[in-house]
Amino acid sequence: MAWTKEIPANPVVAIAGATGAVGAEFLQVLHDVDFPASEVRALASARSAGKALPFAGCGQVPAGDLIVQEMTPESFQGVDIALFSCGAGMSKQMRQAVVDAGAVMIDNSSAFRMDEDVPLVVPEVNPADVAWHNGVIANPNCSTIQMVVALKPLYDLSPITRVVVSTYQAASGGGAPAMEELYSQTKDFLGGTPSEDLTVEVFQHRIAFNCIPHIDVFMDDDYTKEEWKMVVETQKIMGDQNVKVAPTCVRVPVLRCHAESVNVEFADEVSVEAAREALEAFEGITVMDDGATNTYPMPGLLAGTNDTYVGRLRKDPTVEHGLAFWVVADQIRKGAALNAVQIAQLLLP
Repeated sequence: MAWTKEIPANPVVAIAGATGAVGAEFLQVLHDVDFPASEVRALASARSAGKALPFAGCGQVPAGDLIVQEMTPESFQGVDIALFSCGAGMSKQMRQAVVDAGAVMIDNSSAFRMDEDVPLVVPEVNPADVAWHNGVIANPNCSTIQMVVALKPLYDLSPITRVVVSTYQAASGGGAPAMEELYSQTKDFLGGTPSEDLTVEVFQHRIAFNCIPHIDVFMDDDYTKEEWKMVVETQKIMGDQNVKVAPTCVRVPVLRCHAESVNVEFADEVSVEAAREALEAFEGITVMDDGATNTYPMPGLLAGTNDTYVGRLRKDPTVEHGLAFWVVADQIRKGAALNAVQIAQLLLP
């Protein structure tokens, strides 16, 4: 049975995992979109309780410090929307408390994405799916989000039969410690520290001046879990189990913004011109594609932006109906916090 409790026009919003990288971005996005909250609660672990987080304000909440509260099951009493980014285990642990409190959990972890009773939503692609939630809505994986935003206007021209994608994923996809490891390794390497003496803790190998074709754990079929997510999440979001996805996910020494090289095969012919027109007209997409002026999206120049950027659009002559393109998006904004807040906006009356 679908959720029947209505979200008020000025909801109380809780940020679960407020002291993390995505938690901080939640606060920034709430301000940037001027989300009409009546209250914003910052929740985190007991060791962060009492910490002051600067908040620029939104809705009825004035600018000032938010004092972090320890997250307990009782924290969600009176909450209408709970934005979660504190790991799958904690999301599972707190789910019942959130739902029992009458709040809607918008979860950024992988905990519930493939559950049949949980919508997996990208607002530009499948906004109507929020209507059948039962108190939990899942935020997709960051690499999936930007790809399906770019695929949707093309799918509307002709059904997509196959996608081959290689990702170039920023270090910050692994969180604040991963960013620090890239910083510190780069500094040490440039300072003369031999490669074998660099401190490697977050990634499987050194990330400075390197690419690692390994994100998350390996599965029985030799694909990684990150790659598996791109397959099953794309099919669920697009509502089409016939879309075949062949991914390779790679961590690269970029601080922020994921990039993807995408080859798409369609059921029918789709011209480059028709694809460009559809992409340019689609909400949330900016086309940057002019070879004559060396114009194309680049991760190093797009940090902090909200759109999904598409460039290098061209024909793929190796298949009957194929196109190739390049996609870049800020995975902490559109790939996480912004997408979740956009879901929250869909819940407003």
